[in-house]
Amino acid sequence: MGTGVHEGNPEQSWTYKKADDAIEKNDAVQQFGAAPPVLMVLTSEKGWPYSRNTIQDLPKDVFVNCEVDRVWQIVKGDLTAWFSPHGETDFTPKRRVLIGTPGIGKSVAAGSYLLYQLLHCDVEKLQVVVHCFGGRDAYVFEKTTRAVTKYSDEDMCISELRSLRGHGRNVYIIYDVAKEGTPPPRHFAPTSGWGMIAVSFPKVTNYDEWAKQLQAARIIVNCPDEMDVEAMCAWITRDETKEKQAEYWKEVKKHMYLLGPIPRHVFDEEAFTERCGAVKFALQSINEVTVKEHFSRGGESPWYSEVPSHKLVKFVREIYAGGVTLFNAPISAYLEERTLERFPSVTEQNGFLRLMLASKDNILPIFFGWFALKSLTESAFVKAIATKLTEFEPPTGRQAKPCVLKLAPELHPNGDEGLLPSEYEKTIRKIKYGVLYKPWATNFPLVDAFFSRSPIQ
Repeated sequence: MGTGVHEGNPEQSWTYKKADDAIEKNDAVQQFGAAPPVLMVLTSEKGWPYSRNTIQDLPKDVFVNCEVDRVWQIVKGDLTAWFSPHGETDFTPKRRVLIGTPGIGKSVAAGSYLLYQLLHCDVEKLQVVVHCFGGRDAYVFEKTTRAVTKYSDEDMCISELRSLRGHGRNVYIIYDVAKEGTPPPRHFAPTSGWGMIAVSFPKVTNYDEWAKQLQAARIIVNCPDEMDVEAMCAWITRDETKEKQAEYWKEVKKHMYLLGPIPRHVFDEEAFTERCGAVKFALQSINEVTVKEHFSRGGESPWYSEVPSHKLVKFVREIYAGGVTLFNAPISAYLEERTLERFPSVTEQNGFLRLMLASKDNILPIFFGWFALKSLTESAFVKAIATKLTEFEPPTGRQAKPCVLKLAPELHPNGDEGLLPSEYEKTIRKIKYGVLYKPWATNFPLVDAFFSRSPIQ
């Protein structure tokens, strides 16, 4: 797999650059010495407060990639400003809300990593850390006494926090919004003096009102990339043979191709199968409203988790003209193709054209090629262009053969199907006569599509 596992702290970490009101990984910096890690694994023998929700039955392990570390670097900058001399008696560090695509590890990874780093901050500057799971358990870590208290009732936790007010202690709160929960209560933390970050999936009702009230700035976490997931596989199978490691990575890569790089759904076969069913329903549920709201790149749309189509898209953060821009994008190349195939049948012609123009960066080029191929299944179009088709001259000087559609336009394909790469097909595909096949592999050799003019024996 080309991925090694090493114990201890990395010799070189990731570097960042200023971008808008946050920071971004700085790929332009030339690293000297050892390369930064692809992934760090943080292990706790006692587990983590979020252990019961972790993936792959690894309650002691937390995966930390560059996106997760970036969250800590932003919060660390807030703490530095908080603990620096600033001439104010009641300075309030910036409040944050952390959001991203469901299933990528915001709570289990980013939340746990923040807890680890906050617990290791100078106790003279930060005395108490609270890790709360909306409406459920809350953990209050007293760093001065090295004690932790678990509260199973949120009101009891709030009462304890109020008792800390006025004692000259600095407190930082990680509030994990429950999946079926509500925003953090307005009175959960004082309006000034304490630091706080809410960790939420991007359902606006889970954080929007709270964020506006406290003027919380958003931190957007992107999905892990293929190298991140490969490194996770290397850790999960670190005690297996090379053959089993390769086999496991091949299976996970297949899952990722079909569903996107979502750790919650790609490591486990049962979770993968369940997600496939949900994705199939999501494709069938696409209508004109969901197309306009969630598949246009014209800007950021509100994210409502109840909408089935959100299983087809991911939340993406990009840097554009020096600032951060957010949008919904297809979660995988496979689902992008499947989704775009649905658009023409669920939108009116004018609405569809407006959608393509509004999303010209990523939809228009795809549809231009897609419609060019699909037009070969229309008799009127084929007959109109048949006499104008020109064959390429063979490179060896051989005489060019006439195009099939030029000699017999009636032999044009009468239907079309997508073609998965062979490693992702569960059974051997039987090629049908008269069907235009469009390979979904982006590196398919020589042709964009093909069809057979006679039955294949």
